[in-house]
Amino acid sequence: MSSAPGEMMAKYKRYDDAQMVMIPVSLERQLMPGTLEFAIHELVQRRMDTSMFDRIYCNDATGCPAYDPKILLKVILLASSRGIISSRKIEQACRENITFIALACGMLPDHSTIAAFVSSMKEEITSIFSDMLLICAEQNL
Repeated sequence: MSSAPGEMMAKYKRYDDAQMVMIPVSLERQLMPGTLEFAIHELVQRRMDTSMFDRIYCNDATGCPAYDPKILLKVILLASSRGIISSRKIEQACRENITFIALACGMLPDHSTIAAFVSSMKEEITSIFSDMLLICAEQNL
């Protein structure tokens, strides 16, 4: 379609929606000091005793490797701090939200894994959460 003499035509930048893009992301740098997610990561990764889970996961000789309970704890704690209690919503956050992706270290636990962990480990999760609150109180956080 040609334009009438003297009429301007719109001109747009070209794009390709099928183009592949590689974006380097440091997951560790997504957790900024001073944020709740950073505190959750540091406490669970470095300060909490999670050895209680080792007794529960008896899969060293048979079965496939399980998700590290630290990964599941971190995403569950952040999710609950944000009012997210649905295991499907937590799974979605682990796929779409860079903060959850960083806490999960790029792992993608599905909703059934998350739900099973929460329902079968309530006492252990509560114990770790209580310990975290004590540490936060000691640190004036």
